[in-house]
Amino acid sequence: PEDYTNRGRIITPLKDRFGAEVRTHYPLELADELTLVAQEAAVLWVDTAHAAPVVPAHLLEVVGRFARNVRDAPQVDQRSGVSARFAIAAVETLAASAVRRAAITGEAIAVARIADLPCVIPASRGKVEFDDADEGREFEVLEHLLRRAIAETYRARLAGLDLRPLQDKFDNGLVVATGDTVSADDLLAQLGPVPVLSALLERLEPDGIGEGPVAVGIAAAVLEFAMEGLHLNKRLAKDSDGARTVYGS
Repeated sequence: PEDYTNRGRIITPLKDRFGAEVRTHYPLELADELTLVAQEAAVLWVDTAHAAPVVPAHLLEVVGRFARNVRDAPQVDQRSGVSARFAIAAVETLAASAVRRAAITGEAIAVARIADLPCVIPASRGKVEFDDADEGREFEVLEHLLRRAIAETYRARLAGLDLRPLQDKFDNGLVVATGDTVSADDLLAQLGPVPVLSALLERLEPDGIGEGPVAVGIAAAVLEFAMEGLHLNKRLAKDSDGARTVYGS
């Protein structure tokens, strides 16, 4: 990127003022990008009386892959680029959506889920410049790249894991309604016992999930991620209507 603007481009005036240039680069590896985003995203409360929201590791990876997909997309103006602040803002927006749900449902701890990802699109739009040829298609392009990031994370984290026990529930008539105002307890109650839950947690949250309300929230998050992954691989049906999403066979 050549200029500095509110989208986070490199500062060219340094050369004019100090006779120097700053050469930098995007994180070369996904792991580096995730470390940077986790470090910089402001998801901690100043008010320590309330528990900080949690963005699970698998969703952090989705956001990191999303940022890299947008960065490489031919529809994006490469002179403007996509800075790390794109992913940082996306994680902060995810956390805010989870906090909103917790306030509505009374959850003790806000844990972000797949249902919170749609809010990332409008929040991210202002941080990306598209080529003139794609004007008017910005949201369509971003939604496609976000779906691709979810599918890539699903394949990277869950490749080889047998999710048939979860899919069988839907083949036997289970229908699950979720959304950004559906609590973790409600989602888990609809699903009932899921034999592959422990395996999902090991794959998606290898650093552990804690205890109590945060464990419940992360369990709901990984199951919702698995359902979305099955849908993107055409193994589950999905019907979205506004803030409500229904998964079925």
